[in-house]
Amino acid sequence: MMKKPRWWFPVWLKFRLIEVAGWMLVAAGVAALVLPGPGLLLIAGGLALLAMRYEWARKLLRPIKRRALHLAHQSVQTWPRIAFSLMASGLLVGIGILWGVGLPVPGWWPVDAHWWLFGGWGTGMTLLVSGAVALGTVVYSFRHFRPHALPERQDGAT
Repeated sequence: MMKKPRWWFPVWLKFRLIEVAGWMLVAAGVAALVLPGPGLLLIAGGLALLAMRYEWARKLLRPIKRRALHLAHQSVQTWPRIAFSLMASGLLVGIGILWGVGLPVPGWWPVDAHWWLFGGWGTGMTLLVSGAVALGTVVYSFRHFRPHALPERQDGAT
């Protein structure tokens, strides 16, 4: 039986694509820090790709990863924190839908009407994606960091 030829992908091209994607994620993350979107998450993703090639990115990524895991662990330790995280995720999704649909310009808006909720579904989708990422993060944190065993009662009751 004849073997299928393997698809040849030059190693140098693979590394360049990873590098370009990493820098694009970092740039998008910096932009998303002031625009609606998951800025820190994009920066961390870009650094993770760049860490495959560069030691400086690996060094920058270590404390970010450690801090992110610590915050993820802390975020699901109490029910009020979980509820707040879920409400914030839902709020992002709701704002994204409202932004995409567009609302009429209110009378109190002080500048030109075309500056009211500019961006349409493009901006709305970034808010929807941010809400979905936040919800996914809550679910991941709950499944991986939430203590699953119920504490035993001291009086012996079950």
